[in-house]
Order: sequence, then C-alpha cells, then structure tokens
Amino acid sequence: MPRKFGEIAFTPEVLAAQEQRGSRETYARYIAKGPAGDSITPELSEFIAHLDGFYLGTVGSDGYPYIQFRGGPAGFLKVLDEKTLGFADFSGNLQYITVGNLSGNDKAFLFLMDYRHRQRVKVWGRAEYLEGNTDANVEWIEKLRVQDYPAPVERAILFHVEAISENCPQHIPIRYSAQEVEAMMAPLRDRISALEQQLAQAENNASSRQ
Repeated sequence: MPRKFGEIAFTPEVLAAQEQRGSRETYARYIAKGPAGDSITPELSEFIAHLDGFYLGTVGSDGYPYIQFRGGPAGFLKVLDEKTLGFADFSGNLQYITVGNLSGNDKAFLFLMDYRHRQRVKVWGRAEYLEGNTDANVEWIEKLRVQDYPAPVERAILFHVEAISENCPQHIPIRYSAQEVEAMMAPLRDRISALEQQLAQAENNASSRQ
C-alpha cells in the first residue's frame, strides 16, 4: 500500500476509527512496507491514455466537497511528466464551482474509473487553472487542446500528483460505453447479414428447382 496515500488519507480521525475497529495494525504494516506511490508509472500512464472521463474533486471554503465529471475523447487527460497531469477544461454550465474552489484551496482529487476492466485509481494532489491571454497560458491551452474536438476550451488545468492508490475491483459493476458495445456487436451483425444472404440464396436455389 502506498505510503503517501496513508500520509494524506489516514488523518488522526481515520486512525482513531481504524483503531476502534481493529484494522489499524494491518494498515500500519502495509504502509510501512509499501512504496511511496507518488509518481505516475508507465502502467498508470497507459491506463490514463484510454480514459474518456474521470471525476474531479475540490473543496469549497465552507468545507463541503464538490465532485464534477470531466469527459472528452480518450486521452484528453494527459500525462505531462511523472508528477503532473493536465487537461483542457471545456466550456460547461458556467457555474465555475471548481474554478472558484481552486482559487481558495488548491487541494484536489481525481477518481479514475474503467468500468469495463473494473479498475479504479485514486489520485490526491493540488490543481491549478491557467486562463487568460498571457503567452504562457495560451501555450498550455494549445498544448492540452484536443484536435478535432469541437468543444470550446476555457482554460488549462494542471494537476500536481502527491499520492496515488489503486483499488481492488470488488463491487465495481462491469459497464460498456456505446462505442465498445458497437464494436462488440459489429461482428455479430456481419455474421447475421452473411447468414441472411446464404438463406436467401438457398431459397432462390430451391425456387429455381421447382
């Protein structure tokens, strides 16, 4: 179990809850022997490259968390280096809750889900948004822009990784995207079409012999 994950997620209140319920010793042993878990590995980079959506969590000044889904073409969440992720923030409902929260508290959280393969990854870190017409901001926006994706880009968001934790697949339902279902159905449709043609040909041959 990653050490950095434990340092961030296991607050004094969490440690007390674990102690009361009998899991503290087990997790202390896991954390002590685990890797740092604060860098993006090649395996995780490949996992991220196939995602077409994720959940972004921020915290408001009133202490309430805010979770927002971010979606786009597969690969729009980009690995910039082993400690940094980035994505183009497309125009949405104009509430700007995420941006407002980040302006007061840059602590953020990414929840990465792959329902088809029942994989989930949690990422803790700090996020910053870059908007406006300065050369540096425009350069980042253009770097993270998704080619041929029509949604307007309002800003770039950079996510600086502090801890990563990959969870077991228990209780994750298997779900498929429309594109995945279409890909699975295409060979079946082709097979049905071929059989229909064979049946029609057999019926024509039978008719011609009568």
